Amino acid sequence: MGFRKKLNFAQKTCLGRCGKLMQQAAMIQPGSRIGIALSGGVDSWVMTRVLLLRQRIVPFKFELMILHVNPGFDPENHSPLMNWLDKNGVASHVEVSKIGPEAHQPGNTKSACFICSWERRKTLFNLCQKYKLSHLAFGHNSDDLVATFFMNLTQTGRVEGLSAKESFFKGDLTVIRPLLTVEKKYISSAARKWELPVWENPCPSATTSRRARIEENLALLYSKNKVYKKNITNALKRWQLDFNL
Repeated sequence: MGFRKKLNFAQKTCLGRCGKLMQQAAMIQPGSRIGIALSGGVDSWVMTRVLLLRQRIVPFKFELMILHVNPGFDPENHSPLMNWLDKNGVASHVEVSKIGPEAHQPGNTKSACFICSWERRKTLFNLCQKYKLSHLAFGHNSDDLVATFFMNLTQTGRVEGLSAKESFFKGDLTVIRPLLTVEKKYISSAARKWELPVWENPCPSATTSRRARIEENLALLYSKNKVYKKNITNALKRWQLDFNL
């Protein structure tokens, strides 16, 4: 996996900020069994790579297991993951579902994105129970924190972003987001440097979802003044993370 290679600035940023947040939030403990929700995008891939590095740094043992649920738009598009697993020997569970196509069936009373996200998360939760995992890690970054905040604010009237750590099922499962303080630009750069086998999202709603529209509006806002993104991101980090820690 090239652990001995010298890290560049983006890789160090991902590793350092991840480690700092994991310590601040007390995300894991000795003996933690972490399921990594790997979708195939840059965020989940970099999170995987960083957690594997953290496994060598942290002064106690914890286990990692990759969980991939193919939504079913292209049953073969996760082949890069299978090749990577063959080379690196990380524990995993990979399954192909029909969640994506079923979520896009006409007549659904809720949006395809809501149904798909809900069903994939439910599947991941069930897998955590099946494999007796104590944690489930998602690759949400600071850009996701901002987008989620504005989605909740504009669409549901809730002042809420993303938590670094959340407890589910009376404490039996803890959801963690180790990259929540890392900007997308560093994650994308680190993924290229690590030559991670990222693949495209084949979902037909990927560019037309409510989240995509919010991200477009934010990009327009950021284009007005280069400090807007930095200030909004830092404000939400302080508010959301300090509040939850």
